[in-house]
Amino acid sequence: MKEKKKANKSGGFESLGLSFPIFRAVKKKGYQVPTPIQRKTLPLVIAGHDVVAMARTGSGKTAAFLIPMLEKLKAHSTKAGARAVILSPTRELALQTFKFCKELGCYTDLRASVLVGGDSMEAQFEELAKNPDIIIATPGRLMHHLSEVEGMSLRTVEYAVFDEADRLFEMGFADQLRQILTHMSETRQTLLFSATLPRLLADFAKAGLRDPHVVRLDIETKISPDLKLAIFTVRHEEKPAALLYLVRELIPSEQQTIIFVSTKHHVEFLYELLKSEGVELSVVYGAMDQAARNIHIAKFRARKTMLLLVTDVAARGLDIPLLDNVINYDFPPKPKLFVHRVGRAARAGRIGTSYSLVTTDEIPFLLDLHLFLSRPIKTAPSEEEFEANREKAQRSLDEANARGTVYGRFPQAVLDLNMDRLREVINNSTELVALQKACANAFRLYAKTRPPAAFESCKRAKDLPREGLHPLLRGAVKEVEVDVAAFAERVRAYRPKQTVLEAEAEAAKAKSRKTPLADALEVMKRKRQVHEHVIVAAHQKEATLKAARETVPELEDDAPVEETHSRKKRKVQAPKRKPESFRDEEFYISGVPTNRIFEAGLSVEGGGDKSGPSRLDTEVLDLIAEDAAGQQQQKASYHWDKKSKKYIKLNRGEKVTASGKIKTESGAKVNAGNRGLYKRWKERSHMKVKTLGEEATGGQQGDSGGRGSYSGKKRKGAPVANASAKNELRGVEEVRKHRQKKVMKSKMGKKGKDGKKGGKSGGGGGRKVGKGGSFKSGGGKGKKGKR
Repeated sequence: MKEKKKANKSGGFESLGLSFPIFRAVKKKGYQVPTPIQRKTLPLVIAGHDVVAMARTGSGKTAAFLIPMLEKLKAHSTKAGARAVILSPTRELALQTFKFCKELGCYTDLRASVLVGGDSMEAQFEELAKNPDIIIATPGRLMHHLSEVEGMSLRTVEYAVFDEADRLFEMGFADQLRQILTHMSETRQTLLFSATLPRLLADFAKAGLRDPHVVRLDIETKISPDLKLAIFTVRHEEKPAALLYLVRELIPSEQQTIIFVSTKHHVEFLYELLKSEGVELSVVYGAMDQAARNIHIAKFRARKTMLLLVTDVAARGLDIPLLDNVINYDFPPKPKLFVHRVGRAARAGRIGTSYSLVTTDEIPFLLDLHLFLSRPIKTAPSEEEFEANREKAQRSLDEANARGTVYGRFPQAVLDLNMDRLREVINNSTELVALQKACANAFRLYAKTRPPAAFESCKRAKDLPREGLHPLLRGAVKEVEVDVAAFAERVRAYRPKQTVLEAEAEAAKAKSRKTPLADALEVMKRKRQVHEHVIVAAHQKEATLKAARETVPELEDDAPVEETHSRKKRKVQAPKRKPESFRDEEFYISGVPTNRIFEAGLSVEGGGDKSGPSRLDTEVLDLIAEDAAGQQQQKASYHWDKKSKKYIKLNRGEKVTASGKIKTESGAKVNAGNRGLYKRWKERSHMKVKTLGEEATGGQQGDSGGRGSYSGKKRKGAPVANASAKNELRGVEEVRKHRQKKVMKSKMGKKGKDGKKGGKSGGGGGRKVGKGGSFKSGGGKGKKGKR
């Protein structure tokens, strides 16, 4: 008892109270301690709760739903109907899950079948006739069986799993998933495993799951304190030159970097452009061939290439450990998407850097991000201010970097040098010219389909002062170039007191020349005298607002900051300074723990037992499509539903298909109507799939071999009654085999009888058998010969 209590307190699988066959299989597999996602989800699933779990590839989520499923089903049931259904987006993932299920259920007598496209329907009918307990399928093939097989029902399903649910919705299976749920019982337990949580998937979880518990182990509301943010402002056409400088000069060659771009056309263009410049890199995008995708990822993981160029859609399922840097070639329009990208670096105590290229149009998204992170942001001082007081400017930069983010310009001299070289390379290649044109068109569509920034952020972006050179790149510019940049800043900031027309009129008056502008000059002088006080008041107000902005206290990391989308004009007031705190920070103990945000990210939340917004709403993250077709699908459209007599909003990837059509995992559409395949198979094989409520006979249990089905082994040493006795009852399968053997024996006997009789072989290739065993031929009589 002491040893048992000690085992229950440990963090291993012993504390879960698994039955002996399942525990033995887990130990045989080599698992000692559950992974974080397993430690959080296994107790909830075993307790019977519906769960929405978000975990990345390689985190152990397959075992997180297979172990409690096998524990719940325990043994094979003779009643007809599957008791568990696992839906996978691709054939490869379904077969991988099936293999894993066989390994974890090797000491039970549970039966599993896999139904995927590309395999014979007749072979899968035969597997369903063996009454499997577990069905692992792709949605298209399962719907095909439900429409084809008479009497097939999923009302007996107690356990339903949607594996890689975001990919299921991404591939357009949303309508089929809803239809499959209508075939199941209301009392089922439903699990949903996903890497991200799009809005469409969150709505589906609310409708199909009962008070789901949300499990998320990735902190998607804050970034790691070990991650440095470097943000550079460039023009859109200068981004390739800036990227080339970053990967060649700024980032060390021994560090691995992942580069995020907006569309797959950017991937193709930048891959060819950087390859022509001698930069080796791997690429991954959603529409890429699977074999090529695996080759590129394997090269990056083996550190044969140090750069990986991806889109958001392609990077969703990647798990790249020990990543050093992240480059945002196109700044993400959503704060959560930025955190999702840069969260791949600076993990497990490592230090990482995030480099972002921002255009003028993307500055509002940058302000939205820092509101979301509750983090202050500051522009780099101009060259003139930096040269005026170097010590003060450097001190303010260090303080801003320690508590917030500093963004600045890319040196124009560096950009011009690289732009001239890249422009020459592109003009000399017809392929690069075509790819650049496709890239520009794709970005134009991407800019239209991305969600807009907050109105207040757009308003604030216009009032921001012009930024100077970024501190990281100040060393890349020579002193002479700094002086030139400072002079250019002074010229840009110069505001003359007169217009060009007034200056010309003054010059003409000084030379005593008559000009038609003389009257206009007098009018402008009188106008300036009348409105001088208005101009002075406007300048004073602008100076007051600038001083108020500089005195705003910096935001703390845990300070709640909310975005406002109000379009009402508000009076700007200088914020009041906070009084000095009476607390002694060295000895003061707060009633709220300092790491409450981190703990909240690791918590498990129930769906319907708490007030306020559901965590499903707070965890929503929609990825933007990477090609033109996907971006067009992201635009919401409406479809008239005849049954409900109202318009239904269709989200991304969701289409209304013609009745009688089912979309398969390969993208093809097949007829869903009864084509008679099952009826012909039943007549030919004398077998059938048992309907709801029937008892499965011993003859239909069949063999346990083959890829399509699996029946677990018996435990060693378990007594089996009358093991040596021969079963005298024949099932349907045995009767069919007996008849086949009988037909084969009769055919062989007939052939042997004909051979003994012999016959006359025709000289010219006879066709008919004559009397006495001779053949009638076209070339005359043949001789008698032995067969």
